[in-house]
Amino acid sequence: MTNYLNVKNVFSTDMYSLNYIYTALSKPVELPGIHEFTAMGLMNNKQIDYYDSVSKKKIPKQDWMKDKLPADYWEKALSHARARSSGSKSMDHICNLSYAQHVHILQWKHGCEIDQQPDGTLKFIKGIDQYSYDGDDFLAFDDATMQWVAPVDQALPTKRKWDGECVDWLSKFMEYGEKEFSRSDSPPKIYAFAKKARTAGHVRLTCMVTGFYPKDVLMHIKKNGVPLTKHDGVQSAGVLPNDDETYQIRMSVQIPEADKETYECYVDHRTLKEPIVEKWGKVWFIWFSGVIDGEHDAFILKLTVHPIVKRPYVTIKHLLFRYTFWF
Repeated sequence: MTNYLNVKNVFSTDMYSLNYIYTALSKPVELPGIHEFTAMGLMNNKQIDYYDSVSKKKIPKQDWMKDKLPADYWEKALSHARARSSGSKSMDHICNLSYAQHVHILQWKHGCEIDQQPDGTLKFIKGIDQYSYDGDDFLAFDDATMQWVAPVDQALPTKRKWDGECVDWLSKFMEYGEKEFSRSDSPPKIYAFAKKARTAGHVRLTCMVTGFYPKDVLMHIKKNGVPLTKHDGVQSAGVLPNDDETYQIRMSVQIPEADKETYECYVDHRTLKEPIVEKWGKVWFIWFSGVIDGEHDAFILKLTVHPIVKRPYVTIKHLLFRYTFWF
């Protein structure tokens, strides 16, 4: 059962993350912009610096990085990136990638996540340390058990040391980039709609929530007031970023067209005084033929009872146009 009190507590804090991603190819490729080795830093999924094996320079991607960080930071960062580049060569040999006929990709991601509490203090959430080969994870550190999935006991002190340094740097970056990473909270916009499913005799209910900030949101599709889960067929790609630095999430579930149960979309966010519940109205879909410019074509006629104003309306939908008629 979801603990709504704990969820509300999460809404009252701000999450920050700092990650570094290193990518090494087993051999050079003749493609523009694709380098044998690249490294990039990401703060809250926004790029803050970059390095590749061609330029061999550590490049700041944010103005505050250029203005606030001393010259010796960039010298140390450059040395670190070059060391990682050399290290990837050794890993290539260990994994026999250098002798492979095809191009293979080795990636390493490490970083940390923290919570900024209402009083301004920082709470360490987790450290990230994982390796992947051609997109598949093969070595990762599990913070819950404090063990490597493929055990490497000697790495534990290094892991703890990096977690501390990561939080220190993230704290500094939060201060330096305060204007960049602090923005006004934005409430979610909620859309609940239905459409014909590919399975005959079924419809797919979809709830889309978008435009919210910060990222943390609580969302359910409920049936008769009870949240549905993946076991009930609920599908979602999780929270995704919008172009304006807000976020969106979409959930859907397939149900029989003749289902008489009550379905609703439940959304809670820290910008809301109380959760929003959006109900799906009864939807009928009718296919019929028509003529456009002398050619026969197919249309969809959808009759819906609006869940808020309780008025029925008809939507005639086609690739070239869409009309809505209220009753």
